[in-house]
Amino acid sequence: MAETTLTVQHEAGLHARPLAQFVKLARQYDATVEVTNLTREKGPANGTSPLKLMLLAVLQGHEITISATGPQANEAVAALQALVERNFEEGSEPEA
Repeated sequence: MAETTLTVQHEAGLHARPLAQFVKLARQYDATVEVTNLTREKGPANGTSPLKLMLLAVLQGHEITISATGPQANEAVAALQALVERNFEEGSEPEA
């Protein structure tokens, strides 16, 4: 099992576009991915299910745990952690 805990910085939290990116990436690995919203004490939820992830109600500033089991668990967690840390590929500065 692989696991990491981090804080979501995206202004939309884990919703809409960030959620879609997360699910798409999680589905690329031979691993069972789960996400827990530690701030609201919700989860774990299936990391490849958009609906179940939305029910976690992850907002900006919330702390989450991403865990995975399976042959590619370490790779899945590392990739998802990087996605969250890169703010879902969106700049943190507003565009002029």
